[in-house]
Formats: sequence, C-alpha cells, structure tokens
Amino acid sequence: MKRTSRDIRTANRYEVLRQIIAASPTSRQELAAATGLSLATVATLVGELLDLRMITEVGFEDSAGGRPRGLVAVNPSGGALIGVDIAETYVHVELFDLALNVLARAEEDVRPGESLPEQVVGHVAAAVGSVVAQAGVEGARVLGVGVSVPGQVDRATGVSEYAPNWDWHEVPLLDLLTEHIAYPLHLDNPLRASAVAELWFGAARGRGDAVVVNLGTGVGAGLVLGGALHRGVSNSAGEWGHTTIVLDGRLCRCGKQGCVEAYVGASGIMLTLRELSPGSTLLHPEDQTATIAALGRGVRAQDPVALKVVRDTVRYLGTGIADLVNLFNPEVVVLSSWVATALGEPLVAEVREAVARHALPRPMAATEIVLSPIPTDPVCLGAATFALEGALQSAGRKQPRTTRTAPPS
Repeated sequence: MKRTSRDIRTANRYEVLRQIIAASPTSRQELAAATGLSLATVATLVGELLDLRMITEVGFEDSAGGRPRGLVAVNPSGGALIGVDIAETYVHVELFDLALNVLARAEEDVRPGESLPEQVVGHVAAAVGSVVAQAGVEGARVLGVGVSVPGQVDRATGVSEYAPNWDWHEVPLLDLLTEHIAYPLHLDNPLRASAVAELWFGAARGRGDAVVVNLGTGVGAGLVLGGALHRGVSNSAGEWGHTTIVLDGRLCRCGKQGCVEAYVGASGIMLTLRELSPGSTLLHPEDQTATIAALGRGVRAQDPVALKVVRDTVRYLGTGIADLVNLFNPEVVVLSSWVATALGEPLVAEVREAVARHALPRPMAATEIVLSPIPTDPVCLGAATFALEGALQSAGRKQPRTTRTAPPS
C-alpha cells in the first residue's frame, strides 16, 4: 500500500518522539542528527508534539560559538499507555507514563481449558481495570491500549486470524475487547512487540539489524532490519517457530510436523523431559511455568537431568538460530520471553556454542547472542509503543492548535 504524506508525517513524528523518549533532554539539532530529518522538519514536528503536550521545553544548553540551543524532554504526565501481553498461560498488563516508566502491573492466570475468546477477554478487561485503578489515572489520560496476542494477527481489522495453541480462527478480538474497554485499542503479536521493545530500550537499541527470539509456549523471531521493525507483506514475518527443523518429526500444534516450536517451546521442552525421565520431580505435568522454573533451578544446581534436557533442547534451538544468523546476518540475537528468562545465562552460553557449530563463520563472527536486558515484560512495553503510535496517528487527523516557528540555532 502506498504511503500518504500524512502517513510519512506520522511516522516522522513517531520517530522524533522515540528519540526524545530515549535521550531526554535533547535539542532539535541532536534530533535532526539522530533521525536524518532536516532541522526545519524536526522543528515543526517538535512544535506539534509540544502542542499535544507529549513533550515540554526544559531550558537551554550552550552551543559552540552560537546561541544557546533549546532543549526538550518527554512530558511523563502527558498521558498514559497500557500494554497487554496475552500469552497461553497468563495475561500480563502494565500501565506506563509517556516516558514508558511502569506505573502499575496486573496479571491473570489463564488455566488449561480457559482459552475461549470470551474467557481471555474477561482476563484482559479485569487486568486493565486493575492497572488503571492502581495508578489512579483519569480515563481521559489513557491514550490507548496495545494488545499482543500470539499467532497471526490482522492489525487493520483487529482480528486474531489464527492462534494455533488455542485453535482460534478469525476471532474478532478487538471488537470483543471494545465491549469491555473504552480506550483506543491496537492489536499485534508478541514477535513485533518484543522486537520494538528491544529496539527502543534493549539489546537492539542503536543496532541496524537484530533478531529477537521469543521463547515461551509459542516460539518466533521478531525482526529488526535496517533499523526498523520488519513486518512482511501480511504482518506475518518472523514465524520461525513454524519452520521445519526435523523432517517427519514431532507433531506441532499448528498441525505440521517437525517445527522448531515442537522442540524448543515450553510444551516441547516438557516432552523432552518426560521422554528422558518420566518420573522426574522436575516435571509438573499440567504446569508449564513450574516445570520450566524447576529446570532453571536444576541447571544452576548442576542437576544432570536438567542439564541433559537443556542441552537436548539447545541442539534444536542452536541449529534454528544458526539459520537466522545465516539468513539475516544480524548484529545481535536477543533471547527473550519467559522461558529464556527462567533458564537464563546457562541457556545463552549453551546456545552460543551450538550456533557457532552450525552458522557460517563470517556472519557468526559479527553476531552477539544475549539475554534480553529489559527488566520488565518486553511484550507489554512493545505493545504500549503500538498504543503510542496509534495516538500519534489519531492526533495527525486533528489540526494543530498553534503555529510555532523554529527556535534560533
């Protein structure tokens, strides 16, 4: 689809605000250098963001041989954003100020058998209500809610087209949520959300090319190419978890055989443990979270069964990541989501060795492999940026209240 001048203006405004959030306080000159936009364009966009009260003037800095430069910073109280991480076993919600600091958190467990859309929507509505109450923000200050749901998502229509772990097909998720949540809603999936979180605040910040590997119940890869999120033509890029790694292998919940996810997703790891040691005390048959947590503790305690399960898992994970390294030649591969967090640095060390065995030497030499450094839920953080993007698009349809001129340089 061809982008209109309004689309380009919204994208530029979003990029300028992103840079201000990342480096407050900053000058218009620094923003022009960071974004590649002209100083005149940046000055206009800064004026619009000031009119929207998303940023504020915060004084001046000396410039070499010239007039002092005006500084701007994000206005944390200029609005609130909500990020929703819908996963197969939980719904986690965080409320942020405009500087993307967490002000409140809430979590709802999604138990086995609670995967009907109406049940999931109920969990989301309860958690969103909880964070708004905890933070004490007025409803009018909530600029939007970004919602991440696993699987294939149509952003334009708000439809969850296919979520294999729940066997959802064409679920009008945003319509269902709108019945319970009055704020503007924006739908996407965790691959995109986690990639944006790393690009803004994590290991992909300042990197041109990065791959964010999500390891949870589901598995996938968020892609940052040329310094920007890569979605693909139908917002489906990154479904690496459903690429084939073993011909005629394990049955995956997508209905295919031998997918990466069938070996390195939480359910696949549990199956490996069950095959290796059916009576292991590490195994909690109906609880993925407890099993993976037990494996993480076991690895750190050098438990032989836990070590064997992780090494068997890494055989497949390392091979799959080596394919990503060869294909995309990224500067960094980030291991993210709750399984990666639970298994921690021991997993990363094993993965580095396995990828080095399978990837070509040249791309491997240029690639770091790290654990996500983001201390909060990366998917909630990324989802909140989708709400911010949506708020800027809505603002772009309104006429600015005032006209500002560029400050003296």
